[in-house]
Amino acid sequence: MKRDFTSCMLYALFGLPIFLLLFIGIIYVANCGLSADCSQASLPGIIHTPIPTLIPATLPAGETTNLSATRLKCTVTARTLLSAWVSSGYPESDPFQFTDIKSNTCQATFADVKQLFSEANLWYRGALACSQCHNSNFGSASANMDLSSYEGILAGGKRSSPDARGEDILGGGNWEGSKLNDMLFITQKMPFGRPPGAVALDGPTIQAGEPVLVP
Repeated sequence: MKRDFTSCMLYALFGLPIFLLLFIGIIYVANCGLSADCSQASLPGIIHTPIPTLIPATLPAGETTNLSATRLKCTVTARTLLSAWVSSGYPESDPFQFTDIKSNTCQATFADVKQLFSEANLWYRGALACSQCHNSNFGSASANMDLSSYEGILAGGKRSSPDARGEDILGGGNWEGSKLNDMLFITQKMPFGRPPGAVALDGPTIQAGEPVLVP
């Protein structure tokens, strides 16, 4: 019995490697033949999965920026802009010229001037827009003056009725003698409620108009 067990162990010890070698050899020969580089293999041909032709991706043409066509704003103080507008006859749509803080010759229209009266937090932090109190509501407008429109500004202040002309605040085109200059920059009574030192002597500095291109 002991001899039979020993014989089985020897057969298993030496037979298993031989069996593995034979098994691997059979698989190799069956697939690659007797050549070492599988040149005699009888494998089925490779079937390629058809791939549809891909359309090349294209990106939209980049837009080039024409710097000459880009509107560049001028930097100017409220006093300079208002002075130039009033002294030019306070036009509504025609451009007027001024010199900005960088000594550039610029031009603007009333639309640039209007922001000084219609924007809040402009003259100082927390400031109401001028047109908040001076507006077209004649019954409640402060000083019966409308600063919300071109027509309202020309109509002046202290009007007796919505259709009446009041006190000329533009000095007839004389900026130095105008009521607007006096209230904003000389006596500095406006904007109403301005804290001491909160507003620069020439008012806020804003972006307005555009440089005049010299040929």
